[in-house]
Amino acid sequence: MLDYEDLTNEALCRYMLDRHRETISVKKPEFALRKLSVIVDAALDVSNRKGFHAMSLRDLSRASGVSMGGLYAYFDSKTTLLNMILSEVTAAVQRVLSSPPDVVCDNPVAHLNWLIATHVQMTEQMQPWFTFAFMEAKNFPQAERRMAIDSEELTEGYLANALTAGIKAGVFRADTSPLLPALIKPLLQDWYVKRAKYRRRAVTIEAYIAIVQEVVLSACVVDKGALPRDA
Repeated sequence: MLDYEDLTNEALCRYMLDRHRETISVKKPEFALRKLSVIVDAALDVSNRKGFHAMSLRDLSRASGVSMGGLYAYFDSKTTLLNMILSEVTAAVQRVLSSPPDVVCDNPVAHLNWLIATHVQMTEQMQPWFTFAFMEAKNFPQAERRMAIDSEELTEGYLANALTAGIKAGVFRADTSPLLPALIKPLLQDWYVKRAKYRRRAVTIEAYIAIVQEVVLSACVVDKGALPRDA
């Protein structure tokens, strides 16, 4: 079951502090965490409204209520802040998707369904973070754009491994396209990028997960009629 507490803004900022403790000059952990949480919340909000490229550190200072000097205690440039945020998105994907429960590990169908459901649930919890990484990628500097691409490819890799295991087990068709993981990724992204569309249509997260699972299985499973109802 997804640990939502591990994906709150506070938890993610705590990971961020631990990862960058050598460069963040604020040494009181709880004070540093409170301030960083405010800064990151403001950065994601402003960026998702007007674009990270257009956001200045002065804009961020006004939105967060943290002085310019206070901002520089956490990062030395806007690019460094970008790197910090993207690193946490990638780390969250790796932390969550690399640890499937034992009950699904030996069942390729259950594993594939778990990956789809867990990714959608994770992005629901971290929507501003994932929206930021997706929508802003085209404007990132080259190194940070590569980080965003690597994060997408990380998810595709977990999907590809589940599909490969299913092919070897004879559960998925041998002619399943190697492009299928890359085609699944936009379906997962659509939930957090186009939320307004699904909200207007009263589509719940459970319904969205179920239809994505159905579409994906129809593209690869050998005998869908033979699958258990809770596959």
